[in-house]
Amino acid sequence: MNELTKTTVHVFRHGEVFNPTKILYGRLPDFHLSELGHQMAKAAAQALSGRDVTHVVASPLERAQETAAPIAGEFKLDIASDVRLIESANFFEGKKVSVGDGAFSNPRNWWVLRDPITPSWGEPYLVIAQRMFEALQAARVAAEGHEAVCVSHQLPIWTLRRYVEGKRLWHDPRKRQCGLASLTSFRFEGSKVVGIDYTEPAAHLVALSATAKTAKGA
Repeated sequence: MNELTKTTVHVFRHGEVFNPTKILYGRLPDFHLSELGHQMAKAAAQALSGRDVTHVVASPLERAQETAAPIAGEFKLDIASDVRLIESANFFEGKKVSVGDGAFSNPRNWWVLRDPITPSWGEPYLVIAQRMFEALQAARVAAEGHEAVCVSHQLPIWTLRRYVEGKRLWHDPRKRQCGLASLTSFRFEGSKVVGIDYTEPAAHLVALSATAKTAKGA
């Protein structure tokens, strides 16, 4: 019997974003990496150097494309775009959502917070999981027998991981294991995921990030 083909797909969260107004930027255009975010992307590219990466794909949002650039450069590859890797839709996009900023405490918004399971304030977790899994499998096929890198966003990546692990999709956002510029790597045999690894190649830079400290990254 022939051995199943082994493929690895690294799902990479983008680096820190320049967000001086501290809003939940979601899918809004023109949110780019900060200088530190560019350094994070380069650190991840260096960490992957020497790996067998043959395919790089990213969410169409600027911060994801910019994060993918040094990785694509490292392996002399073009960057493909996949809308299935995009940030989740959110009612609070464009608003400040930190404690004390008012968006959550405003009674006019309470109806949006009524259901944390689906959730009622944004794209359903199951929809996120399914589109991300489709993107994951597409990347696996594109890099079959090698390695691929998909650049996406925190909530979609964490939802994908919980989906693959067979866990409930609703969760406490404070407990996500998906730091800035982190890699969640899915190891495949054939089309089946046989293992998941997590690394933070830019942890030394994340420690300097105000975004990480205030949970503004997405």
